[in-house]
Amino acid sequence: MCLAVPGKITSIKDNNAEVDFSGVKRSVSLDLVPAAKKNDYVLVHAGFAIQLLAPGEAAETLKLFKEIFGQDHGDSSGPRGNIKP
Repeated sequence: MCLAVPGKITSIKDNNAEVDFSGVKRSVSLDLVPAAKKNDYVLVHAGFAIQLLAPGEAAETLKLFKEIFGQDHGDSSGPRGNIKP
């Protein structure tokens, strides 16, 4: 099963962005979404931004993740324990 996770671009250098995933920041390639810019939300899979997301769509997806995995993504009170999206 594949899972793509929404995150917010906090900075861009060349074709790579620093993306914030609910407080966890990672480097992500923008090769597949060259129109992405700072403060955009992107859907990320395997280190690549694969799609731009509207802020409302990103917020709804993150809300669903919190319902499934618990308030804090590492919170063991979620139904699947310590799984992080």
